[in-house]
Amino acid sequence: MDSSAEQPPDQPAIERMARMRKLWQWLALLIVSLLFAGALELAALPAALLIGPMLAAIVAGTNGATVRVPRLLFGAAQAIVGCLVASSISADIFPVFYREWPLFLGVVMATVTASSLLGWLISRWRILPGTTAVWGSSPGAATAMVLMAGAFGADQRLVAFMQYLRVIFVSMTAALVAKMWVDTLGVEIPAIMWFPPIDPQPFAATIGIALVGGLLGKLLRLPSPFFLGTFIFGTVVHLGLGVEMQLPQWLLAVSYAMVGWSIGLNFTRAILRHATRALPQIIASIVALIAFCGGLAFMISHLLGIDPLTAYLATSPGGMDSIAIIAAAAQNVDISFVMALQSARFLIVLLIGPSVARLVARSVRQ
Repeated sequence: MDSSAEQPPDQPAIERMARMRKLWQWLALLIVSLLFAGALELAALPAALLIGPMLAAIVAGTNGATVRVPRLLFGAAQAIVGCLVASSISADIFPVFYREWPLFLGVVMATVTASSLLGWLISRWRILPGTTAVWGSSPGAATAMVLMAGAFGADQRLVAFMQYLRVIFVSMTAALVAKMWVDTLGVEIPAIMWFPPIDPQPFAATIGIALVGGLLGKLLRLPSPFFLGTFIFGTVVHLGLGVEMQLPQWLLAVSYAMVGWSIGLNFTRAILRHATRALPQIIASIVALIAFCGGLAFMISHLLGIDPLTAYLATSPGGMDSIAIIAAAAQNVDISFVMALQSARFLIVLLIGPSVARLVARSVRQ
């Protein structure tokens, strides 16, 4: 009997990378990651340094790659992302939030409720399993949601698929809407400085905060301890003591690659097929959330007389860094209002996200 007839059709492809030495697997993964990330950067798509390596790792994982990111490196990468999030929170948002807190709270809770309802429907209709849809639908803090989702039993791979797809859709939509109000063709995006001069104190503070925050997260048994522990400790030190952090682009790129590879290498062909089958429903949920937030922006603009573009950018569900770039390119946009509302939603989603996910998951099981 021909033994090859018993093998699945894609068996040779699956074994292709498994037959390679681990050093060659890492080299292939690195080269493809650089190509993907470079292509996404040229296309001006958001989160290219994370999505590129993740896509490369998905290709490798679905073709039998046996390499995995060591836990220590993955934990260190999460801690660096925690430092990034902590350093992005500015004390300047608090006066704006104090003046407009009822509006901010109402908009944030409406957005969280809408996204939770969409996640509940996707779970209820068995499109995606368990709490995965709830974490994947969470508005904003994409990398943070992916890192925390695994600690709460959700499938990180599918959560990442939903989150980063939403980031891309939201950022592209916001850029298109901005072009209706302002011509951004002449705006030059600043060149990325990959290897800036290292400032000893802020850089040492970053490493120290990452180490101490990760250890505290483990001691306190926080979910996703390296990320959450560093984020909480870093925010307290940054805002409370005025400690500055330095996160050079090369360090962020390495950290993003570790996170992207850790997620992507765990993809199998079955998981990828499942994600592809659910793609129409996932896109529909993203479009529905964008439309809902657009409706909130219209209401805020109409009732309070806020500039329509300011209102739209402030309520866009995610891609905070991309929204900041778009807001800075538009002369008439109130950047402080935009970033205050974006930051408020970011913090509230981080704080109540796990509780909302558990609540929705319980209602789905009933």
